[in-house]
Amino acid sequence: MNGDRMFELAQALAAAKSRQDVPEALKVLHPDMLLENPAFGTSARGLAENEKVLNRFFATFPDYNVVLEGHAANDGVLVCWGRVQMTMTGDRFGVVPNGRRAELPVFIQFAFEDDLIVHERFFFDLSELCAQSGVSTDVVRKRIFGAAAASPVAA
Repeated sequence: MNGDRMFELAQALAAAKSRQDVPEALKVLHPDMLLENPAFGTSARGLAENEKVLNRFFATFPDYNVVLEGHAANDGVLVCWGRVQMTMTGDRFGVVPNGRRAELPVFIQFAFEDDLIVHERFFFDLSELCAQSGVSTDVVRKRIFGAAAASPVAA
């Protein structure tokens, strides 16, 4: 698959996610799709799991919007960078956010199979999201990763 087609699929996914349109997002995903979000410590494999994770994500960030500003492709892998805007809502992370929309840089790595996206790794700075949302990163990390996440690590 060439770089233009890979970016076309990534753009279609970004547009669907920015509309919180889960059925449209699923149309560009491979049945074996693996979605990884290291900031939240989550991964989802397969279309049913991805549908569940996306619906949960949009319940927490109902105005999610991503803009892909650049990309590079090589050997079936596409890397995109850009910005996301999203407002943290609810108490999913054990905190009460301030209701302000956060804007963060994002880095996304994609892999492809059968003219569909088969793997997405979505990277952003959890600490910056927490800071802009007016919540404690330590509390959110503890909620996501457990007590070990809040413990200091010796260098």
